[in-house]
Amino acid sequence: MNESFKIISSEYITSSASGKNIEIEEFRQIVFTGKSNVGKSSLINSLLNRKNLAKTGNTPGKTRLINFFLVNSSFYFVDLPGYGYAAVSKTEKQKWKNMIEVFFRNTKSVKLAFSILDIRHPPTENDFSLIRMFESLKIPQIIILNKKDKLSNNELFVQMKLFKKIFSEFETIFDFVPYSSVNHFNREKVLDYLDKAVNEEIT
Repeated sequence: MNESFKIISSEYITSSASGKNIEIEEFRQIVFTGKSNVGKSSLINSLLNRKNLAKTGNTPGKTRLINFFLVNSSFYFVDLPGYGYAAVSKTEKQKWKNMIEVFFRNTKSVKLAFSILDIRHPPTENDFSLIRMFESLKIPQIIILNKKDKLSNNELFVQMKLFKKIFSEFETIFDFVPYSSVNHFNREKVLDYLDKAVNEEIT
């Protein structure tokens, strides 16, 4: 790629509470998933260079619907509910799980998944469940190891090695990218993967 992929425009389009009956144009979709306290909305805002397009807050669990953002008038960011937050009831968690499963049964446009984890902590069973789902659906995925700014370089080295070992058996994982929404560390690298995905260079 000769020059950096640029985000020129982004806008909220619609949300779904069921995962189906979503009336949007058949553009390619890039999905974002991660626990409620992993900084998913901040990551999306960082990539889009927007302050608060994806809603953030001090209380995790802001994303309770599947939200669609049209980017560059040509593809969608799909923000999935932030699962795994303890203050949400089991009924609500199951509702989110069902919603996500219905969405993937009804869409053929997902080209890449960003699975967002906190680089400081080992993955939970909730993390594994969605990553396994992408694997079963053969959806290419990038593991975003968020909150890199919280670690020293030595700690970063140790954690990167750990995550690569944990997920070594997954065939659909293309890369592990440490990221910081605070200072936009590795933003260009993630945008490069976006470029490849929307141009169908990742398969």
